[in-house]
Amino acid sequence: MHLKVAVQMDPLESVKIAGDSSFALMLAAQKRGYKLWHYLASDLSYKEGRVVAKAHPVQVNAVQGSHYTEEPEEEIDLESDVDVVLMRQDPPFDLAYITATHLLERITNKTLVVNNPAAVRNAPEKLYVLDFAQFMPPTLITRDVEQLRAFHKKHHEIVVKPLYGNAGSAVFYIGRDGKNIGALSELFGEVWREPYMAQAFIPDVSKGDKRIILVDGEVAGAINRVPRQGEIRSNLGVGGTAEAASLTEKEKEICQILGPELAKQGLLFVGIDVIAGYLTEINVTSPTGIVAMDRFNGSDVAGMIWDKIENKIKSL
Repeated sequence: MHLKVAVQMDPLESVKIAGDSSFALMLAAQKRGYKLWHYLASDLSYKEGRVVAKAHPVQVNAVQGSHYTEEPEEEIDLESDVDVVLMRQDPPFDLAYITATHLLERITNKTLVVNNPAAVRNAPEKLYVLDFAQFMPPTLITRDVEQLRAFHKKHHEIVVKPLYGNAGSAVFYIGRDGKNIGALSELFGEVWREPYMAQAFIPDVSKGDKRIILVDGEVAGAINRVPRQGEIRSNLGVGGTAEAASLTEKEKEICQILGPELAKQGLLFVGIDVIAGYLTEINVTSPTGIVAMDRFNGSDVAGMIWDKIENKIKSL
């Protein structure tokens, strides 16, 4: 198929191509002969019944610093001019993000949007996972410092993080002494209006946080992300190291339960995070990890994603 693809993501000049999953998808699309446009979420508009974007036709190249060239900006109609929209901008999952999902939802009768924007809107990473609480570590969502103190008293060591953060940002460990609970609760309350999440600390995080990629509900592979010394965060963007990984029986069980639900909702490209058998997040906005995964496994996850997209377009 010769697809026309609009990629809604962050500025291309800021992309670190060595590990960027969105860029890997663009490279794979170009190799197949697809036509590519790039635009920012802020370039979306609704105009006289149409959803349009100011976008640049682009060509990509696997050389950092000269990794893309773009043609002059043009306005494209996302319902009639393209076959696929990849919604790949990074969080924060704020009202701007939610607005973009509402606009893109209006074109889904004609254009395939990956992931499905309504499903993305209804599945924020740290809240959607509550649907599968049987696999989670003990979890609290609150703005009440006394609730937080009681949770800490019960579990002794906890992790506190914002509900709508990403890439390990603002994830805090509170040890047994609990000295920073009050100050941290105040800080979270001042910075964010919504509740925050606390979870029982899993000591085995030092052995790694496994990222498992599911493509249309099927396991495509996994990597283990190991925190650097002195860190509890394993995200690659904050210094975590990727290593090859296979799935345990518990992780296979989690995927068997999650997979059909993800596929049913149109969540085609999903990354789930598992620590010591506990499911901690379901990433649906702009999951990452496929570049490292392909390097370790010899796989072609971007190709798997495009194969699924082609099949879905044939059935539209």
